[in-house]
Amino acid sequence: MIARLPERVRTRAVAEAVVSPSAILLAGAGTAIGIATGLGPLALIAGAAAWAARVAFAVPRRPAGEKVDAFQVGEPWRRFVLDAQQAERKFDGVVSRARSGPIQERLQEVGRRIGDGVSECWRIAKQGDALDDAIRSLNEQEIYQELLEVQEERRRSPDDAAAQSSLARTQSAIEAQLASGRRLRTVADDARNRLRLLNAQLDEAVARSLEISLQASDVTQLGELTQDIEGVVGELESLRQALEETSDAATSGTGGTSATA
Repeated sequence: MIARLPERVRTRAVAEAVVSPSAILLAGAGTAIGIATGLGPLALIAGAAAWAARVAFAVPRRPAGEKVDAFQVGEPWRRFVLDAQQAERKFDGVVSRARSGPIQERLQEVGRRIGDGVSECWRIAKQGDALDDAIRSLNEQEIYQELLEVQEERRRSPDDAAAQSSLARTQSAIEAQLASGRRLRTVADDARNRLRLLNAQLDEAVARSLEISLQASDVTQLGELTQDIEGVVGELESLRQALEETSDAATSGTGGTSATA
């Protein structure tokens, strides 16, 4: 049965989580709450669910990605990646100062999710940097100047049907290039704004983590912090996926220019 489990589940971290004190504590707490609320035999299911949630949190979300190197991208993307890495280092400090035992174990798991967030930030930054390159390669000022020239030629020869037909097609092609540029800018601007917000939310959660970890007497008191970090990382994953999809669509009319990393 174990051999049939996905490889990412068959890890030491997951094996340790199965019998970790925090998993056992959560199972007991879930069962106790179930009994207290009158669930009867279903209280055992509640306890098992709490234990399963604890184990699931230890399952790696995805394989380790490529090395994060903020200096491979330009601003403002570089700054976003460096900020995320700084938040990760601060949280590592919180983990190292935490009391050994279930609380530190849970913080270590949260730290791994922050690491996932840094990787997602890096992938978003590469996408954003590629979008900026694509926008620069369009040279919108030259394209706009060409559009003005074509429009002027059309005004000078209103009665030449053949010329008007050719110039109309040319104008349509030029306007399509400008529209592609606007789409690229919209995608890049949205990614910058959302990534800036998510970085700020990650910084806020990490800043609160020291106080929470010092005051917590059991792992259940880390629930809000865990949810906050998970929420931010989940949003980063969603942003990266959306950026991959929309950047492909936005660059479909740029004459082959690719905005994906």
